[in-house]
Amino acid sequence: MEPISERQNSILALARESGRVEVEALAAAFKVSPQTIRKDLNELCDRQLLQRIHGGAIVGSSIENVSYEARRLLAPAAKKAIGKRTAELIPNNSSLLINIGTTTEQVAHALSDHRGLLVISNNINAIEIMKHFSGVELIIAGGHVRRSDGGIVGDAAVDFINQFKVDFAVIGVSAIDEDGVLLDYDFREVRVAQAIIRNARHVILVTDAMKLKRTAPIRIGHISLINTIVIDDKLPQKLHDICSEAGVAVVRAPV
Repeated sequence: MEPISERQNSILALARESGRVEVEALAAAFKVSPQTIRKDLNELCDRQLLQRIHGGAIVGSSIENVSYEARRLLAPAAKKAIGKRTAELIPNNSSLLINIGTTTEQVAHALSDHRGLLVISNNINAIEIMKHFSGVELIIAGGHVRRSDGGIVGDAAVDFINQFKVDFAVIGVSAIDEDGVLLDYDFREVRVAQAIIRNARHVILVTDAMKLKRTAPIRIGHISLINTIVIDDKLPQKLHDICSEAGVAVVRAPV
């Protein structure tokens, strides 16, 4: 599957900001034909990123997650920058937990030159990325494998993670509410994320700014549980103030 275009990324950002986009307005904004915009919208809808309506498209339901392959195509440059910046925060000779997500996988890629790392993960894709890194010892969690994205979830995964106490955790979430609540779609994944947060001395949340415009139905916890957030853009003022009051360090990873 080809990456989405820069224009399609911009269309997605506009859709997430206002909830819907219209063909005529987009054609005028991007100085292209309505036919070109319709093609863009159809491609985005085929990838389950938007839902087509008469005259335009809307953001999908808040109770339905975007498919894993589609998420991989969203904001790839931002995720890569976040991964690189996060890896810089993790010293050699430390232990860490990494959870499920396309952004956490970019952190895994960026750990290739680290030495003396012990990494525990419930993310099969992250394990696959790091399995040839000579300086990284890997432990994979046991439990139910979620076929859609290679995540290991459920009670067995929670029990497994509860055996550890690590230096760092790197976690991703599906959405961040304006009041600082961290959200996700699958209660099984949420329980694993909560266990990872509990069993790390320093928790790093990795997120691109699009997560600030999404929503999801299941609460992981509050952002005050996080020590550091790595993001590609500025936080909205309200969320920035919440982080400041809670002592959460905000690290920018501009593209």
